[in-house]
Amino acid sequence: MPRGPKGEKRPAAAIGNAIMISKIATGEIEDITTEDGKNAAAVALGRMGGKARAAGMSAKKRKEIAKKAAEKRWGK
Repeated sequence: MPRGPKGEKRPAAAIGNAIMISKIATGEIEDITTEDGKNAAAVALGRMGGKARAAGMSAKKRKEIAKKAAEKRWGK
């Protein structure tokens, strides 16, 4: 069975999907997804993660990571 953005089970049948959409439209259940179908809370946490990681690193460590990434990207 397909899973929603929060891991909840979603119906695979067309009728089940239609019922789910009508419940979301009428406000019986809440669906917090962005326009591209991703969970809005997870997207926000993902944005904060890189900044927090970079703030906790030294400049030398960031440079090493950037070099390694550039080698992987352009070394093909």
